[in-house]
Amino acid sequence: MAKFSKFLWGGLGWAIGGPIGGIIGFALGTMIDHSKTVTNDGSGTTMPGDFGVSLLILCAEVMKSDNKLLKSELEYVKRFFITQFGVEHTQERMLLFREILKQSYSLEEVCSQIDFNLDYPSKLQLVHLLFGLANADGDLHPAEMNTIRMIAGYLHISNADLNSMSAMFNKDNTSAYEILEISRDASNEEVKKAFRKLAALHHPDKVEHLGEDFRKSAQEKFKSINEAYTQIKKERGIN
Repeated sequence: MAKFSKFLWGGLGWAIGGPIGGIIGFALGTMIDHSKTVTNDGSGTTMPGDFGVSLLILCAEVMKSDNKLLKSELEYVKRFFITQFGVEHTQERMLLFREILKQSYSLEEVCSQIDFNLDYPSKLQLVHLLFGLANADGDLHPAEMNTIRMIAGYLHISNADLNSMSAMFNKDNTSAYEILEISRDASNEEVKKAFRKLAALHHPDKVEHLGEDFRKSAQEKFKSINEAYTQIKKERGIN
């Protein structure tokens, strides 16, 4: 009966919540098998398809890509959810996360469901958070970068936007231009136009509906765009 409950939850999740529901359902079933109890207070903390659960699944995929599960990465996820949901709900989410880490699933199908349910600024924010996770140990591993690129492709994030976010975490003498998605030979007017476009696209207000912590993370990205623009203006003497 214990094994049956695992698959029952998984089947129910697929029926009502697509591939994400299936993943969460299977994880819940495993947790029930282990504990024989489950708390359901109607808070929606395990509702399939919400942004936080989507993030957990993609975080798991990034963390597994280099065949290492680092404490710094787990702490990054935990800190994020404490800020977003509080300590009590984070404990539930982290238990769920540990079960998700043990699973294998179709990344393309998961991303397809996320792509259908999220607007473009929200998807950008999700990928930006994945960059933060991969860089939690101070080293953006090539395997992690490849996984993020794959996720971004499935979410239909443009290469220019992906490279811009990557440059925020790998800064060098060309990163300011990469962040603004322009080349060094761009005209001053093109620099200004690129800044206005990105400032509008990445403004924190675009993800306000996702919660305060997502807004804070968006503010960091917005700050990087402003810093890149300020650096280029200073180099070129633009008023």
